[in-house]
Amino acid sequence: MHLAVSLNIAVATGQTGLTFAEIAGFVRKIEAAGVDMVIISDSWPSGEPSTSPFEATTLIAALATVTENIGLVASASTLAHQPYNLARRFASLDIISHGRVGWNATLRQNPLEAANFSRPAGIPNNDFRRRAEEFIGIVQGLWGGWDADALLFDQAGGRFHDPRKMHFLDHKGEFFSVRGPLNIARSPQDTPLLAMSGLARTDLDFAASVADVIAIEEPPPEGARATCDDLKKRALAAGRTLDALKVLTTVFAPDLTAARLEVWLGAESSDGLIFALPADRSAIDGFTDRILPELRRRDRARPAHGATLRSRLALGAGGAK
Repeated sequence: MHLAVSLNIAVATGQTGLTFAEIAGFVRKIEAAGVDMVIISDSWPSGEPSTSPFEATTLIAALATVTENIGLVASASTLAHQPYNLARRFASLDIISHGRVGWNATLRQNPLEAANFSRPAGIPNNDFRRRAEEFIGIVQGLWGGWDADALLFDQAGGRFHDPRKMHFLDHKGEFFSVRGPLNIARSPQDTPLLAMSGLARTDLDFAASVADVIAIEEPPPEGARATCDDLKKRALAAGRTLDALKVLTTVFAPDLTAARLEVWLGAESSDGLIFALPADRSAIDGFTDRILPELRRRDRARPAHGATLRSRLALGAGGAK
């Protein structure tokens, strides 16, 4: 069973702002407990403005320098970025972290965010979905723009790269036009991890065809099993293998009793669990001191191995079918 933590660094009303030292301490404690990855979240589900003290991708760049093994996944909106810049940012982060980075993409639109990016009325939902799908496809295409051995750095021969192993994207779509390639080396883990969350029913075919990890929000355990099976069938229909996609169920750790944990574990509802936690010392301590020992007692929290996030999750190369 794969284990992840979704750490919400948005500050609740009445709280003081979090410092980087505090957040780093939380992540290091989660890492020491053997968790596969931490997903940085910085907004409330209600769509209220973020009160996070840090932008998520900037934060994981800093966290990469004070951690060694844990995967670092940041949420980044398709509305707040251009696909080329976002692809380049995550490729850079993956090099900085030695292959431990992922992008959490959502197909949900936040109207308050739209108002900050010249879209005061937002984008019609159908347009937003098509735009987000095109955006994600461009990012994945740019990540694959260099073959693994394309960069030669042959100073004596005056050859920076092998032109046969560099691929222009030349994308011209409904919403974007991007030539490529990225002006950065290929990711240490082939491509950064693509996680997807907040999916509507109409998003499932697309997500199952491109995502490495899909997070499903907390249904009853039997509902999670059905959703996981459905997503795996959709992945197979898209020409992928079952091992190319991991489905993880999000549960809210502060409210998780031993009895409810027993139900989730007994159901074997998905490939693993994402424990949603606030960035709070008592919540972190409760997770590492109460929940994880219970998982270990049931032999469900074995330490993961592998230098990259993909290897920790037993995933193939980026974009693998």
